[in-house]
Amino acid sequence: MPKKYDAEFKARAVRMVQDHQADYGSVTAASVAVGAQLGVARETLRRWVSQAEVDAGSRPGVTSEGAEEIKRLKAENKRLREANDPAQGLDFLRVNVIVGSAGGVGSFIRCPRS
Repeated sequence: MPKKYDAEFKARAVRMVQDHQADYGSVTAASVAVGAQLGVARETLRRWVSQAEVDAGSRPGVTSEGAEEIKRLKAENKRLREANDPAQGLDFLRVNVIVGSAGGVGSFIRCPRS
């Protein structure tokens, strides 16, 4: 299960990597060293640094705010799609239909989706 780190801890870790990057020659090498001190995996720390660079505008990509907005809009679209398709909310009613047979015993059949 992934660990949750607070924003202050992440910001401090990113600052440490950026401060020591010149000493190690690359973000990855600095991430290994700082990650060992803080108990954070190298790749996790490297991704935090990359995202911080995107958020600062020094690297191309989707900012954290942009990603939050996209996530919110996708959830809203899904909610609106479900609200506009009343049959979608009733899928559980279409699962099984009882049909009487010649012997008087009902049998279950799958109802095709429309």
